[in-house]
Amino acid sequence: MKPGPRNLITDVAGLRVGNSGDERIKTGTTVLVADRPFVASVDVMGGSPGARETELLAPDKLVSAVDAIVLSGGSAFGLDAASGVADALLKQGRGFAVGPVTVPIVPGAILFDLINGGDKAWADNPYKALGIAALADARAEFSLGSFGAGIGSLTANLKGGLGSASLVLRSGHTVGALVAVNATGMVTAGDRANFWAAPFEMDGEFGGLGTWPHPIPFLESSRTKRDYANGLTNTTIAIVATDAVLSKADCKRLAVAAQDGIARAASPSHALVDGDMVFSVATCERPVADPIVDVMHLGHAVAVCLARAIARAVYLATPAPGDTLPTWQQLYGQPS
Repeated sequence: MKPGPRNLITDVAGLRVGNSGDERIKTGTTVLVADRPFVASVDVMGGSPGARETELLAPDKLVSAVDAIVLSGGSAFGLDAASGVADALLKQGRGFAVGPVTVPIVPGAILFDLINGGDKAWADNPYKALGIAALADARAEFSLGSFGAGIGSLTANLKGGLGSASLVLRSGHTVGALVAVNATGMVTAGDRANFWAAPFEMDGEFGGLGTWPHPIPFLESSRTKRDYANGLTNTTIAIVATDAVLSKADCKRLAVAAQDGIARAASPSHALVDGDMVFSVATCERPVADPIVDVMHLGHAVAVCLARAIARAVYLATPAPGDTLPTWQQLYGQPS
């Protein structure tokens, strides 16, 4: 197994990702869209989620496919980014047909980046415009680190960011992950350069440092933003995707499995103060041979991709004026 040619979620054919942001506010929005609607579901393990249109992603709900998924900063204000995406998709004629009316289906999730050093004294909510801009930017190649929903993200001890990774399985299926990392915990092994996700790293994609070779004291592995006087303003929001032919119920299991990727890459995770949430997407281009074993392998693969994407997000974050936390690069050196 190996990463796809881009090592991005867009290695799943047909998917595109767009980013937009405002460096003065220190926030942004990221949109996943495809050439046509895709099957999707979601799993929520954080105790403080912020989301839109997630209930309809349950396997027993009517809507069978969605048009786009939005990850955004801005806390509750950021939910308006999905409204901008829906408006823009409507102009493209995209959406769920209800008689003479077309309604774009755009689930989304937000992270809290309101006290990250940016100027939040806006007169009008900026997120609708950010959503429109992110959709207009959608492409197969996109930037990681301090872009889109990752612009204002923070972890306990380092600046967060936007990450992505992919994997091509021996079955021929491709999977990928996209994540905005604003975790309450750390993605490194305490105050060290090594990432928790190191056992899953491929081709030195986040420094090639390997795992920290000594035991990590419990109190170091459980540090949160509060331990660094940053306040409990948290969330890791993600999307995992595959080209496999899956049902909504299969996608639900895929999202559940992907949550393991957050737990492998951020410590602690899934806390009461987190909004940790994973959307799952299937473009349904490649059949599965075994509906139980193949879906199990896909679930493991997306968890691995998500862990790698979380580390890449922090590894590739870049400094900006007014930052309240250093980047990995500033403390440990430039990415190779």
